[in-house]
Amino acid sequence: MADPTARLLSLLALLQSARERTGRELAERLGVSTRTVRHDIDRLRSLGYPVDATRGPVGGYRLGAGGTLPPLLLDDEEAVAVTVGLRVAAGISGVEEAGSRALDKLEQVLPTHLRPTVEALRSIERAPENVDTDAPDPEVDAKVLRAIASAIQDVEWLRFDYDDEPRLVEPYRLLSWKRRWHLVGRDPQTGTWTTFRVDRMSLRMPTRRRFEPQPLPGGDYTAFALRSIAIEGWNVHAQLRIAASAERVLARINPTVGVVEPIDESTCVLVTGADSLDTVAAYIGMLMMDFTVESPRELVPLLEEISERYARAVAGSAGRLSTS
Repeated sequence: MADPTARLLSLLALLQSARERTGRELAERLGVSTRTVRHDIDRLRSLGYPVDATRGPVGGYRLGAGGTLPPLLLDDEEAVAVTVGLRVAAGISGVEEAGSRALDKLEQVLPTHLRPTVEALRSIERAPENVDTDAPDPEVDAKVLRAIASAIQDVEWLRFDYDDEPRLVEPYRLLSWKRRWHLVGRDPQTGTWTTFRVDRMSLRMPTRRRFEPQPLPGGDYTAFALRSIAIEGWNVHAQLRIAASAERVLARINPTVGVVEPIDESTCVLVTGADSLDTVAAYIGMLMMDFTVESPRELVPLLEEISERYARAVAGSAGRLSTS
C-alpha cells in the first residue's frame, strides 16, 4: 500500500476491529514490513490514538482507551447499523438530545451510497411489548433486511420463497416484535394483506418493478401485524358479537387479542383466539361488555360453567358479608 495516509487509515481500522493484532499480522494485511508497521504505530500515537504494545512471542498491538473518544472508522454495515440505532436512541427519554446530536454528526458524513439504505430503513417500526423470550433468536442476514427495506423505499415488488413456497408481494412495512423481524405485505393478485416472518423468507432476485401503493384497511400497520402474528399462533378461534361499537372494543383490547369488524354504530364482531377455549372463556369477560357467541358452540358450556361459578361466589360472599 503506497499511500501513507491510506495505509494509516487501514491500520487504524484493523486495530479498531480486533482486541489485539500482532505486528506480523498487521504487516501481512497491509503488505508492508513490520518496521513500517512500528513507524505507523508511532504516527498514530502522535495523532492522539492510544496504541498499547505488548512484547514477547504472543505480543502485539491493541487500541487503548484515551481521554477522549477518537474518530471511529466504520464499514458500510456498521455505519448503517449505528445510524438506525441512533434513530431509536433519539426517541428514548433521557438521551433524546444526545442521540439527536450524535445522529446529526453521523448523517452529515454518511457516504452518499449508503443514504438510500438508511432512508429505506426508516420504514422499520418497533412494536410495543418487545420483551425477551426463552426461544433462541432466529438469524436474519442484515443484507436481507436492507434488501427488503430498499424494496419498500423504492415501491418495488418483492419476490421470495416463504417456507419453500414462491411468493410475490407488495412490501409496505418492516416490524420488530419479540426479537423477530416481520414484513407486512400485500398480494397484488388477490389483494390479501399478510405478515411474514423474515427469518422464514429466502429472497430472490430484485424485480425492479414498481407498484401503485394501496392503503391498508384501518391504516395501522403495527396493529395489523400484531393481530396477524397472534392469529397465526392460536390453537382455537372464536367469533363473538359484541354489544358495543368497534371503537369502544378497540379501546379496551390489545391488538394481539383479535380482529374487530364493525356491524353498526352499536354492534361489532370480535374474532379472537387463544391456546384453548378455556382461556377465551376466562378472558372475554374482561371486556366488561355484553356479547353473544357466534362460534364455536363448544364455548357456550364453558361460559355457563364460569357464570355459575361466579354466581355461587357472589351468593356466598353476600351471605358472609351480611353477617360480618
